[in-house]
Amino acid sequence: MTPPMIRSKGGQFALHAKALPGNPYDGHTLAAVIPDMERAIGNEISRILADAGYRGHNAPQSHKFRVFTSGQKRRLTPATKRQMRRRSAIEPVIGHIKAEHRMGRNYLAGHQGDAVNAILAAAGYNFSLLLNWFSQLLWLLIAALQSQPKPIPG
Repeated sequence: MTPPMIRSKGGQFALHAKALPGNPYDGHTLAAVIPDMERAIGNEISRILADAGYRGHNAPQSHKFRVFTSGQKRRLTPATKRQMRRRSAIEPVIGHIKAEHRMGRNYLAGHQGDAVNAILAAAGYNFSLLLNWFSQLLWLLIAALQSQPKPIPG
């Protein structure tokens, strides 16, 4: 399962990561994932932008008409079309999480190991974004302290 992302100034944070045992079809994972994401963010999801694998989705009844897939022509507003083009920026982030955070091979055994591996990969990615942000903040503070005029003695 690929983690959904939240767009922010510091980067795209992984919002949700979950290992679903048995390699289920992408479209059949929405019923389990949407309530978890809404609980995590504390808000109702207004629009779900997904790739073509979610075409035959089993989203909860309240979200049936909020799932938009790539290649879809009907019910697309200009704002939704614009957001669908933005969705392509998420795919490299998912690839980065898988490649750089040990998702290529799972060294942990069983279904619990799969779940822990997915969650730790997403948490590690988010933590690396936070560390990058803190280092930039530190450099700004150092630059601000060095640019202050020094008092002239006497």
